Amino acid sequence: MGDPHHAHWYPTAAYLYILKLDMLALAWEYLRRHPDYRVDWLRRRRQPHAAQAWGLRALEDPALDARDAHPAWLPGHDAVVQLYPDADPPPDAAVFDFWRIPGHKQLLQDGQRLALIARSSGHCQRFMLAPGLEDGMAVAYAVRAGAPPPPHDCADCMARAAPNAVALPRPPPAALLELHTLQALDATLAGASLREVAEGLFGEDAAADWHTDGGLRSKVRRLVRRGDALMRGGYRRLAQLPPPEKGRFEADAKRP
Repeated sequence: MGDPHHAHWYPTAAYLYILKLDMLALAWEYLRRHPDYRVDWLRRRRQPHAAQAWGLRALEDPALDARDAHPAWLPGHDAVVQLYPDADPPPDAAVFDFWRIPGHKQLLQDGQRLALIARSSGHCQRFMLAPGLEDGMAVAYAVRAGAPPPPHDCADCMARAAPNAVALPRPPPAALLELHTLQALDATLAGASLREVAEGLFGEDAAADWHTDGGLRSKVRRLVRRGDALMRGGYRRLAQLPPPEKGRFEADAKRP
């Protein structure tokens, strides 16, 4: 390939938003890079039912990253909290107060349901709004049996204002792994060699002693393989979707 320094995948700063994504947003980042998904997006007028094979209710534009995309995933993820009008509220019941929910809010209607996504520094909350729920109503929340409870009390979330800006902690290793994996995946999709990937991710000095059996080479190879596996169906685990139909996402599957 040409000079990697001018390639779209080379600057790590372009991937910093990955550090703040939740599992559903990460699933979208891997899915939108799949070449076959991009083909289905271009053919969406001729293939209106193609979305379900990818775990979506409707195809979303793969040019949009997780900050701007609104993928309508098939239901079932434990991270989604369902909000209902409280049929028997106590005197001090929490109310649904849309404008006091902290963070940047996005509403998504996919024809069957209304979803609310609220993103703030280091957090992403996802809600499914039941029909009939209106601003100011007493609200009750539900999660599926066996699913973990919301990260913090839903009633408190309905009542409190957005927090003041605070210093963010160092990103956890799991978030850095996703950043490096997506950057390595973009590099290999663009035709970069393993050494070019190493230079882009870890710097030219780190790759100066590149050799066949080096630890850095093994690390980069694992990142490349991980990214390819997540793109070709592994993203479904992040979105808590059932396994794909056999053959569709296999590495050697060929589109007719």
